[in-house]
Amino acid sequence: MWILPRRAPWSIRGLRSLSSSLGLGSYFEPNSSDQVYSNNRRIGQFVKSGDLNNALKVFDEMPQYDVVTYNLLVSAHGRVGQREEAFQLYADMVSQGIRESASTFPCVLGSCSDGVQGVQVHCRAVSLGFSLNVYVGSSLLNFYLRVGQENVAMKVFDELVERNLAVWNLMLRGFCELGRVGELFGMYCRMKLDGVVPNGLSYCYWIRACSNGKLLDEGKQLHCHVVKEGWLGSNVFVDNALVDLYSACGSLIDAREAFEVIRVQDVISWNSIIWVYTENGLLLDALELFARMQFWGKRPSIRSFVGFLNLASRTRNIQLGKQIHSYVVRSGFDHGASFHVQSALIDMYGKCGDIESSVCMYEDGHEHNLESCNSLMTSLLHCGVIEDVVEMFGLIVDEGIGFDEVTLSTTLKALSLSVLASLGSCRLLHCCAVKSGFESDIAVSCSLIEAYGRCGHVKLSRQVFDELPSPNVICFTSIIHGYARNGMGSECLQLVQDMVEKGLKPDKVTVLCVLSGCSHSGLVEEAKLLFNSMEILYGVSPDRKHYSCMVDLLGRAGLLEEAEELLQQAPGEGDCVMWSSLLRSCMVHKNETVGRRTVKTLLKLEGEDPAILLQASNFYSEIREFDTAMQIREFAIAQQVTRDIGHSLVEVYSHSHH
Repeated sequence: MWILPRRAPWSIRGLRSLSSSLGLGSYFEPNSSDQVYSNNRRIGQFVKSGDLNNALKVFDEMPQYDVVTYNLLVSAHGRVGQREEAFQLYADMVSQGIRESASTFPCVLGSCSDGVQGVQVHCRAVSLGFSLNVYVGSSLLNFYLRVGQENVAMKVFDELVERNLAVWNLMLRGFCELGRVGELFGMYCRMKLDGVVPNGLSYCYWIRACSNGKLLDEGKQLHCHVVKEGWLGSNVFVDNALVDLYSACGSLIDAREAFEVIRVQDVISWNSIIWVYTENGLLLDALELFARMQFWGKRPSIRSFVGFLNLASRTRNIQLGKQIHSYVVRSGFDHGASFHVQSALIDMYGKCGDIESSVCMYEDGHEHNLESCNSLMTSLLHCGVIEDVVEMFGLIVDEGIGFDEVTLSTTLKALSLSVLASLGSCRLLHCCAVKSGFESDIAVSCSLIEAYGRCGHVKLSRQVFDELPSPNVICFTSIIHGYARNGMGSECLQLVQDMVEKGLKPDKVTVLCVLSGCSHSGLVEEAKLLFNSMEILYGVSPDRKHYSCMVDLLGRAGLLEEAEELLQQAPGEGDCVMWSSLLRSCMVHKNETVGRRTVKTLLKLEGEDPAILLQASNFYSEIREFDTAMQIREFAIAQQVTRDIGHSLVEVYSHSHH
């Protein structure tokens, strides 16, 4: 006895072929076309109501099918995401000799999960003479754009005999989503030559492309065309697209003017202009618009809330964040209703240093998606909970959530800061980046460079850097930092030279990394030359960190008088950290003269800090002034005890109020 798996769509076909081999063909004679039509209507009704199981049951019981039967079921499977089943149904249809209709190809192409299947369907369309059909051609265009083969899509587009407005808009949408801005503007002229007049949707795609690329000048030209064609004020989608354009380009005045032009301002218009103000940090103006919006009966959307939460994150304004959080809950847009709001809340609490609330927001979510996981990982990294970031990466991979360039970059940054960083863990993440195609992402590459540098494998850092097609300032700074960390000052200086030759300008962080590399390599003269010329050569004014690095460098070299003189030129005549560094150098080089002056300055700056007092005490012990050393030490101990008592009282007070 054979036990064969019975799969609904093919069971009747199997019985029919069996009956034929047994000479029972008359038992399974196909019904009339009326019965097929009737069954197709039943399948159609089940498909409309979302009852795919009953639709398949009807199909399973049908002795005869036609192309409409298969079109209905292929389309239904595609809509619910069962692409493999949809394509298998199509293959079954072809194998039975049922010829496709023009409606078949859009259904099947929408269900193709890869380029190979799509090419097979394309070949079939060509062989049956459907390739020039505008309906089938549009579906082929849509498929090739969806799988990222825009060059093939362009070829199909060029071969179409008829290119109506719908086809043009399909191409505009595809190229807009792919970020092919240059081709988009070229299509404007081609459209005119074809005698096709753009509509509001066409302009929306062009304007959105300018928004994505932050192309203000091109956007303003489009704005002029919109006015000329009469779409301004008559199409709210075009009006809103213009507000978004100026918002993305940071042009606040233009955004406000575009908003004021809208005759009937809908909820999208209001939320767009509020987003502009929050992105530009204008909290009071944004709140005023927020109130006006509700006065006119417009309900705030997710975008407004995310805008306010992002502003709270950037400004570390937790009070604003909490107020928006309360409003979000009252409005029903809490974490259960929107992943975007949940992620923004996780990020806001994390950036404001309240990691417990950030974790609570994550755990309260009904489902964890990649966006919320990335927000929590960046929050943990920001708050210094490094090991948890690495652990979380493993968890989201195990749970099948997946990862993207943000996940990889954040995990690599955590590794570069972690004491647990190892070559093995860096290599593992590097492999993940290569396999997933994220190795070319700038943020991932820079994080890899930093992580390898932290582990002492500068050759691997350089290998990642050399594979970058066009490294920017951040990439150069990352590799320079890796060399500096490993005491390779000469290589740092050479990289700065390479950077300048490529037309890139070092920034404050780049110069600081080079100075640090010189400090660890003892390249005193080179560092002094760079420090003295950085403003002239690169337009970078030295700040406290640059002065601090130079003081450390000069101190290491024993040039203590020079370091002291430089410190007096620093902003505010230096801070406690700089003078403390100089005092350590004085003790190492046993320079009593500079040391005495440094101690006096330190005690003036932070005369009650126990750590500073103990350092001063140690200095006086070094120069054998034991009485002074003991007096300062006793005062330091008294200060420490006072601080400890005060701290415990604060704890008791805070606990009593919880």
